[in-house]
Amino acid sequence: MAEPSRLSYGRYLKVDALLACQEPESARAGAPAHDEMLFIIVHQAYELWFKQILHELDRIQSDFAASPVADEHLGRIVAGLSRIHEILKLLVVQLDVLETMTPAGFLEFRDLLTPASGFQSVQFRLIETRLGLSDPRRIRIDDQSMRERLAPEDREKLDADNKPSLLGQLDAWLARTPFVALGDYNFRESYRAAVIAALKRDATSVGSDPSLPETQRQADAAAIEKALAQFQALFEPDAANSPWRMTAPAIEAALFIALYRDMPVLQLPFRLLQSLMDIDETLTLWRLRHALMVERMIGVRPGTGGSSGSGYLRATAERHRIFFDLFQLSTYLLAARDLPPLPENVRRRMGFSYGEA
Repeated sequence: MAEPSRLSYGRYLKVDALLACQEPESARAGAPAHDEMLFIIVHQAYELWFKQILHELDRIQSDFAASPVADEHLGRIVAGLSRIHEILKLLVVQLDVLETMTPAGFLEFRDLLTPASGFQSVQFRLIETRLGLSDPRRIRIDDQSMRERLAPEDREKLDADNKPSLLGQLDAWLARTPFVALGDYNFRESYRAAVIAALKRDATSVGSDPSLPETQRQADAAAIEKALAQFQALFEPDAANSPWRMTAPAIEAALFIALYRDMPVLQLPFRLLQSLMDIDETLTLWRLRHALMVERMIGVRPGTGGSSGSGYLRATAERHRIFFDLFQLSTYLLAARDLPPLPENVRRRMGFSYGEA
């Protein structure tokens, strides 16, 4: 009886199959281009990392789908988001490897790629959608949506993934934050009063500063008055023409978490919000680096998939931000000296307590 074969490194990782996936079009055309192998391997590595990001999002979103979200799952949600951030940082660095290819080396095989394009990466589109980039917010190409530019089988893959967005789940989770209004305590009123007092103090300080020219005092005073007038928009995110994308309760809760982040019960939620901002920031950095690399390789030529090339990529860096609202909260943060103290009964509910006093 033959002894069963033992698992080996190569069989476990399917190394033979993996290394057989690189089939340069230039070799098929009879004019092998040395740099095409690098181009293929880098982009295949991207797709593997995209798969891991989606794998992390599967569990994160499954945990977030619960109402309420289980306390014991919050730590692994933050860990999963941190892992996604580290992967995105790696994707930015991979562009350094790709940029060892010269524009002339790329031109040896570029025409053979048309109409294929990185724009058609279904996994990347899934990541964007799952995070919260909706179709209406996407930049259109020649008045076509992203879906219209994909092959029919790829559109089916995108349509088959009907999970809610992480942005939507975050909104619902934040809106359930219990400490914003607890008993007689109302965060909105105490916070609003503190901000108005701080702004009025700034206005008084500006008005009484003899070192400032009159024109400067007037300009500063007008700016503070404008800030006071706009402050109300923070509590009316659902109003017409509002710059906010999230709902009012979610924004109020996110602000509460940011302001009282040192309270034990808010430390993990604050790290969660920071991780989402890290992801958005690094994704934006990757888009910008990608745009610069494309400009370096092809100048102002259009992309192989029909986009405007580097111009399109640069525009997505600004327009395809997802967790934009979290970045805007910093406008309304208070210095520690101006932060309204939490009532003692609220502090007790938000602390760690072991055994009896």
